[in-house]
Amino acid sequence: QVQLVESGGGLVQAGESLRLSCAASGLTFSYYAMAWFRQAPGQERELVAAISRNGRATHYADSVKGRFTISRDNDKKTISLRMDTLKPEDTAVYYCAAKRTILTVDISAISDYDYWGQGTQVTVSS
Repeated sequence: QVQLVESGGGLVQAGESLRLSCAASGLTFSYYAMAWFRQAPGQERELVAAISRNGRATHYADSVKGRFTISRDNDKKTISLRMDTLKPEDTAVYYCAAKRTILTVDISAISDYDYWGQGTQVTVSS
């Protein structure tokens, strides 16, 4: 049974930082590209950042480039999202997702992730 469990969300003020983590189990982690998505109230879920199987390739939404950093540890089966200079518009539920891929996949083009976590709330006050 595949499980993705997010942690690290919370309430912060604008300009502050947070670090989200996602722990995976029940899958061969290194076979999967991973990503963070977010969904704000009344809005569609959007891709925030993605990372390739070996961590060498990353992709970011324009809205978070330069502020967020995605990383992974294949030994620990975890991914992280470091979020700096947070803005009120970053407020959303953040989800971890996994997609089994070939090593050379274009991670920016992945549209149908296989597994999802339950999400963690991030709230940024102004």
